[in-house]
Amino acid sequence: MSEITNATLLGDQRWADKVFNGSWVAAAGGTVEVTEPATGERLSRVGLAVESDVRAATAAAALAQRAWAAVPPRERAAVFLRAAALFQQHFDELALCVTRETGGILPKGQHEVREAITLCHLAANMPLQAQGQVLPSVPGRVSIARRVPHGVIGVISPFNFPLVLSLRNIAPALAVGNAVVVKPDVRTPVSGGILIARVFEEAGLPSGLLHVLPGGADAGEALIVDQRVPMICFTGSPGVGRRIGELAGKHLKKVSLELGGANSLIILDDADPDLAASNAAWGGYLHQGQICMASNRILVHERIAAAITERLVAKARNLPVGDGASGQVALGPIIDEKQLQRVHAIVQDSVKAGAKLEAGGTYKGLFYQPTVLSGVRPGMPVFDDETFGPVLNLITFKDDDEAVALANNSQGGLAAGVISKSVGRAMAIGERLRAGMVHINDQTVNDECVNPFGGPGIAGNGTSVGGPADWEEYTQWQWLTIKDTPPAYPF
Repeated sequence: MSEITNATLLGDQRWADKVFNGSWVAAAGGTVEVTEPATGERLSRVGLAVESDVRAATAAAALAQRAWAAVPPRERAAVFLRAAALFQQHFDELALCVTRETGGILPKGQHEVREAITLCHLAANMPLQAQGQVLPSVPGRVSIARRVPHGVIGVISPFNFPLVLSLRNIAPALAVGNAVVVKPDVRTPVSGGILIARVFEEAGLPSGLLHVLPGGADAGEALIVDQRVPMICFTGSPGVGRRIGELAGKHLKKVSLELGGANSLIILDDADPDLAASNAAWGGYLHQGQICMASNRILVHERIAAAITERLVAKARNLPVGDGASGQVALGPIIDEKQLQRVHAIVQDSVKAGAKLEAGGTYKGLFYQPTVLSGVRPGMPVFDDETFGPVLNLITFKDDDEAVALANNSQGGLAAGVISKSVGRAMAIGERLRAGMVHINDQTVNDECVNPFGGPGIAGNGTSVGGPADWEEYTQWQWLTIKDTPPAYPF
């Protein structure tokens, strides 16, 4: 495949070698090339932001935000409706862009664009919703609790679902009156920011409200410590999340962390083996397992473990792996060599620790074969750590109590699932699981944009984004009282 040069929204290349501050400008850090994981070919080149770019962006964003917060709500809403229409108009182009840049299969790229449309529609509704409450007070005094924007919000987004995981912060934050500075991952800067900037540029978002600055850790740290940014939203690894939480706390900032963690899919002894295996394979292999909600622990009752293992091994050996943009495969490549070697090391170390390699465990280029490990137990890397690769880890249990204990044997989980013909039994287990999202008779990879999305412990810091949680995240309470005349006090 050649560079992206003939597309209707991205094809004029006004963004090439640039960052976005309301217009396309050169970055002080120079440029960085973006490579397609499936082919190794160059896709594009974008600006590389450094600390000085971040400082300039936050200053401009703080200035623009004051006027934006005063824009009438219907005018603000209209921007997001136009943005949704643009995502729809350029659907095929943008879906292919996301597919190629992330190494996903085409349906995954299409899914991200569909979710982007929904996120814009949801954001368009927010300015028209009630934004406070009238509180009880003494006669002659009006007491109001109202939601007000933070000001400038910093967003640091990841490589795996870059369009969705950037826009789910950007859209609601803008909708309620904030400005946004986003630092997308340099491996997926177009999907994670550039194409979003192009959409909102065409949709008529006032200049200076959205800044897109692809950059490294130095740019991210500059954004976190900048005094003009009172809130940071981060999606990524627990290690980086801890560092961001530490810096944000030191600078007294609100911080929203979504970090993934160990997600368990529990398959009870009464489950249909075919349906259970289908759920496990989808939850573990979708986008090569590079999903924060991936079903990385498959807890199987010992009575049906052999049947589940047999079915998962058959799926792993027959799922085609290759260039996702071809439309002929189920799994694409791992995002880069560093991540692939991390996945492979975790698998090898777990086998050395006693896990049995049932299928996979090999790779060619960046294409890692769907892998099944049985005999997994606590203390093995694949049990204790989030692999973030196409690896299904089978752990057996004797009864429901042991299943719950194994699932909760972690530092926190984002999602969990329970498969059983008995909904009551499954729900009883689900109520005991330490996870932010629990799915009965479904795998763990679920999100509908209108649901609170988050989890405890290593999955984040207990915050959620999406649906009703967006008002809590992107605004703060302000208490306002009104009297006709000032009272006379005793002194």
